[in-house]
Amino acid sequence: MAADVPHQTSASHATDRPGDVSPFALGLLLRRAHWRAAAVMGEALRPLGVELRHFAVLIVLVNRGPTVQRDLAAETGSDKAGIMRVVDDLERKGLAVRRAVPGDRRVRAVEITPQGLELFDAAHAAAEPLAEHLAAELGPGGPEQLTDLLTRLAHPAGPEA
Repeated sequence: MAADVPHQTSASHATDRPGDVSPFALGLLLRRAHWRAAAVMGEALRPLGVELRHFAVLIVLVNRGPTVQRDLAAETGSDKAGIMRVVDDLERKGLAVRRAVPGDRRVRAVEITPQGLELFDAAHAAAEPLAEHLAAELGPGGPEQLTDLLTRLAHPAGPEA
């Protein structure tokens, strides 16, 4: 009877502390690093009246131009309801607009406004010193090395890419 057998494991418990050798350590460390970077960037965005989720959409709009909501959701890792709330917020703030897509009455493309572009530029200016401080903690060559490693992890070469 399996219920009578004590549960034993040879694997260590997953943590996000230095030296963790569990198979989950990398993901946990990435999550903690993301939280820290997001908190720092959130501080830069707060005075501008937007959150990181709003800025993520503005980044996509600046890079891709007008984008349908379905693609915005995919690009930002959001779901349909979440992306609709973010776009509603951006529209209310005058930072983006929805426009009809020719040939499909049901689909709307989201487009950044001139005010949205101004905010995008202001956010970059506000975030730069904070990002430089984060990068400085990695030491000489650290930011480039981390960027290279994360790029390889996020965009693997080969057939699964």
